[in-house]
Amino acid sequence: MGAYILRRLLLMIPTLVGIMLISFVVIQFAPGGPVEQVIAQLTGQAGGADSRIGGGSSMDAGQSMDTSGVTSRYRGAQGLDPQFIEQLEKQFGFDKPAHERFLLMIWHYIRFDFGESYFRDISVVNLILEKMPVSVSLGLWITLISYAISIPLGIRKAVKDGSAFDVWTSGVIIIAYAIPGFLFAVLLMVLFAGGSFLDWFPLRGLTSDNWAQLSWPERILDYFWHLALPLTALVLSAFATTTLLTKNSFLEEIRKQYVVTARAKGLSEQQVLYRHVFRNAMLIIIAGFPGAFISAFFTGSLLIESIFSLDGLGLLGFRSVIDRDYPVVFATLYIFSLMGLLVSLLSDITYTLIDPRIDFERRDV
Repeated sequence: MGAYILRRLLLMIPTLVGIMLISFVVIQFAPGGPVEQVIAQLTGQAGGADSRIGGGSSMDAGQSMDTSGVTSRYRGAQGLDPQFIEQLEKQFGFDKPAHERFLLMIWHYIRFDFGESYFRDISVVNLILEKMPVSVSLGLWITLISYAISIPLGIRKAVKDGSAFDVWTSGVIIIAYAIPGFLFAVLLMVLFAGGSFLDWFPLRGLTSDNWAQLSWPERILDYFWHLALPLTALVLSAFATTTLLTKNSFLEEIRKQYVVTARAKGLSEQQVLYRHVFRNAMLIIIAGFPGAFISAFFTGSLLIESIFSLDGLGLLGFRSVIDRDYPVVFATLYIFSLMGLLVSLLSDITYTLIDPRIDFERRDV
């Protein structure tokens, strides 16, 4: 197992470099870079995808050019001092060739030095740590609640396979999975957050304004009070896949010969189910927990964060892309990719801890 872990760790290096290289190359052709964003703010124009002149990009800055050609590279820069534009390019690091900037970025990222945000007076690390509590709260509780619902429900559906209970619960699961989380979030806001009906839950934030004055029990209640609607919107479809996976896993194990043998020995259905079937059937479910958490942590919260005004990593990443805040964009991509690779390795290790019969040493990486 040690050799397998080492191979996987070494494989992460080219994988990370490849992810960052592809993203970096794509960014070279993205219009409306940070230089254009500053120029648009100074000239009162709207920054965005249309702020670049065809064929030129702020990410290509640093190539030799005459002074009069500097302003012509950026829409709306006419009338601005060319030396000021050059200072902007140097400030954002675009005075160097693209390959030098990429190698320098990788060198800094290896040491977890992510620099500072272009448009916020704060380091990227501190900015990510500032937004982390919201995303961790959403990701952790979504995963725990969905597993708490999915596993018992999936086992029950496997035991009652083909019954009326199995049929109608499958219908509910399919409908819940089909409803977009953000649409259900809007419905919850209208019904319970001061819309057209009830005003039971807060509309924004993770805590109340008087959080510091509350006692610890009151803080806990206030925390879950704010999370109630966002978690409900996210959990609605989160448990569907795990439920069906649990059911199918149990059904597969129930039909095996060792279950028939256990029943022939006179064991009750409960003993057969939880003493023999449970461990084998739950292998894939439990081992997938780290991946499920990462998936909920990274991918499920952008629209929910926007709707409920929860300032988390999803909203941070979206705003950074819109603002062309490249240090934040690349740093979050690097961190998320690294965590995803590590969680994938952790899932494999979890398999071996749950079932020692699994040996990754005997298979290719």
